[in-house]
Amino acid sequence: MARLKGKVAVLTGANSGIGLAAATLFAAEGAFVFITGRRQAELDAAVTAIGSNALGVQSDIARLDDLDRLFAVVEKAKGGIDILFANAGGGEFLPLADITEDHYERTFATNVKGTLFTVQKALPLMRNGGSIILTGSTAAITGTPAFSIYAASKAAIRSFARNWILDLKASGIRVNVLAPGSTSTPGWHGLAASPEANREIIASVEAATPLGRLGNPEEIAAAALFLASDESSFVNGIELFVDGGMAQV
Repeated sequence: MARLKGKVAVLTGANSGIGLAAATLFAAEGAFVFITGRRQAELDAAVTAIGSNALGVQSDIARLDDLDRLFAVVEKAKGGIDILFANAGGGEFLPLADITEDHYERTFATNVKGTLFTVQKALPLMRNGGSIILTGSTAAITGTPAFSIYAASKAAIRSFARNWILDLKASGIRVNVLAPGSTSTPGWHGLAASPEANREIIASVEAATPLGRLGNPEEIAAAALFLASDESSFVNGIELFVDGGMAQV
């Protein structure tokens, strides 16, 4: 049976990587998916790849007007939301001595402010018993050189979930954090300054991961499907690590 048959899902940051893999899987499991991304061409390609059960809405979650437009489209087309996967986010390496105000503001505008208002503006459309999934990171609980701003932003995501389950307890809406480890996505590989640096980072991650490799987007999407589906109906407020064991040792 399709585990999300008849459900309506909204996934931000879904024009590539984990978001696209999750949107593709959700649609295959019977959901109608609304996906967002900042780059229209990539968004169009993602919708084509997913198929007829997908609609793309170009938007930047750091812009509240874009979020208003997104949820207006969702309301007009489907009237409500069963699953919200607040996945959009990003970061870059910068050591403490080089952190700038712009670096801080850009990271927190997307990862913290954007996630906060994505969820807040979706709430009027969320159906009772719905599932909200926030994308966290193993970086929130481990130390990584030159990655402190990103890590702090993802620690905020974990805190959001703990508090929001109390704010939403009367609605039956669940909020959980999906915390991927190093995953082979365009965004992850784009963190490196050069191909040589990328190979060095990959080798370091593989050596530090008990399973000895990077994750792939489909593996993270499978965990998101569990949190989106009724199979996790009594799972609320958790941080689900999908990291090959890297942050657990």
